[in-house]
Amino acid sequence: GARRRRRARWRRRPRACETEPSRSMDMGNQHPSIRRLQEIQKEVKSVEQQVVSFSGLPNDKSYKNLERMLMKQLFEIDSVDTEGRGDVQQARKRAAQETERLLKELEQNASHPRRMEIQNIFREAQALVEEKIVPSYSGGSCATEEFEEGIQDIILRLTHVKTGGKISLRKARYHTLAKICAVQEIIEDCRRKQSSLPLPEDAHPSVAKINAVMCDVNKARGTLIALLMGVSGEETCRHLSCVLSGLMADLDALDVCGRTDVRNYRREVVEDINKLLKYLDLEEEADTTHAFDLGQNQSIIEIEKVLTRMREIKDELLQAQSPPELYLSSKTELQGLIGQLDEVSLERNPCIREARRRAVIAVQTLITHLDLKEALEKRKSFAGEEHPSHRAVWDVLGHLSEILGEVLSFDGNRTDKNYIRLEELLTKQLLALDAVDPQGEEKCKAARKQAVKLAQSTLSYLDLKSDEWEY
Repeated sequence: GARRRRRARWRRRPRACETEPSRSMDMGNQHPSIRRLQEIQKEVKSVEQQVVSFSGLPNDKSYKNLERMLMKQLFEIDSVDTEGRGDVQQARKRAAQETERLLKELEQNASHPRRMEIQNIFREAQALVEEKIVPSYSGGSCATEEFEEGIQDIILRLTHVKTGGKISLRKARYHTLAKICAVQEIIEDCRRKQSSLPLPEDAHPSVAKINAVMCDVNKARGTLIALLMGVSGEETCRHLSCVLSGLMADLDALDVCGRTDVRNYRREVVEDINKLLKYLDLEEEADTTHAFDLGQNQSIIEIEKVLTRMREIKDELLQAQSPPELYLSSKTELQGLIGQLDEVSLERNPCIREARRRAVIAVQTLITHLDLKEALEKRKSFAGEEHPSHRAVWDVLGHLSEILGEVLSFDGNRTDKNYIRLEELLTKQLLALDAVDPQGEEKCKAARKQAVKLAQSTLSYLDLKSDEWEY
């Protein structure tokens, strides 16, 4: 009986997986230093997303807060007593490395060369607003043509800043564009309003008060522009919000019963105030919105859908034996795709506008390729006499057709050997066209001019395809 009991005692050992529950129950018996390190790591982890998406600059208050918090945790980690234990030393090392990694990422996000590029462009916009706009709300005239051209150029350059898909850069670009586009909208709106004069003051006792409020709203516009652009001095968003809310209350208190014209006038001014209040939310919205993630935007989804279909048509056409009868049906469908792109809502977003522009160019380039192939097919049946210079232009067009087919298939960047080869081939065709002497032949002159234009637009399209831009 004693032997059986001994055998039963040693009969079966639990498998490793069966020991897990008891091991997890032992977590409470961990060394206090390891528990403390886990608590610190949890706090560090809680700000990781803020660090990854940080889109500000090193002198921002939010940067200093995040930096201070991470430095504090690093100090806490350093002060954990390892008592000479290897497991605690390893845990402390891992916790310190993770915190240092986040500190480094925060610093890199705030001082990234592209972030500096965004900030430098924004400074140009600030200077333009200070010089051309702020004085106009102190009694000067409204925005000049020079300002409009300047701000349009700034928006375009910001749109083309490459973010490499990095969240912090996409957020910074979106936020900066949102502010500058808001200023542009406010000024455009102000210009439209200038054409409609307010009602004469003797029309109704309330008109004088509405006129006075409208003057205050106009001043508030200037203040808002200065706030959005960071050139406002002592003014704050909170104070301006209170001022606008007060003006709204003044308008609500007016008695405009029985006068539709006065009521409509008051409603217009109320709408103006509401618009300004909406722009004031931009600053707060910047940290909470995911609007910078245009991959989820409906307009971008529509553009991508068109591009997907365009690529399918392109792949079919670029097959070695695509029949000429396929050209016409493909061209009709491609024209339809351009129509679809024309209907895409731009949402006053320059990045969506740029995405649509690029999509239109891609579709149009494929149509151009089809037109050229059709023209070359027709030429095969040409048997008449021809000027040697004209023949030389057609030879170049034949080469351009082949190169354009390759450019349409190209999917790399400017460091690729293929990019350099295609660029050299196109330059070679331009030089060949330059060497053609039309000898006064008008038809040849026109053909050469068209061929030069085609070679240049193919070069531009190659550059556009390889510049690594993304929305």
